[in-house]
Amino acid sequence: MICNDNGRAQKAYTKRMAVAMAAYLITLFAGEALISRNLVSGPIIWLLALLPGLSIIGAFYAIGKLILETSDEFIRMLIVRQTMIATGFALSVATVWGFLENYDLVVHVDAYWIAILWFFGFFIGAISNRITYGAWGTIK
Repeated sequence: MICNDNGRAQKAYTKRMAVAMAAYLITLFAGEALISRNLVSGPIIWLLALLPGLSIIGAFYAIGKLILETSDEFIRMLIVRQTMIATGFALSVATVWGFLENYDLVVHVDAYWIAILWFFGFFIGAISNRITYGAWGTIK
């Protein structure tokens, strides 16, 4: 269902992102505390290791839903542009780092850093939108 009210789309996005980030922080710290202290074992460790990643997937879902629910074409274009800048940035850094790592020129970096790079790229995309179009891509 397409939401014609951009304010509603932004509010829904904010709620979804808040839930995803709260779940991320809770599961990250809970998993770290329980696993590092050897308080859990077996399949529970797998579950605790998966939950923060699933929370980040929830954040990506929130951004995707924002794109779908935003009815203003200009704002939607800014969000899509911001998303594409984030994707290009994260994949470019990950690819170059991967080749450097392949030849033992840099240290190994855990794969979850790609998502962190993506969110940094999302910020770069917002700045780029502001500089290029004079808007952040949010609904007032």
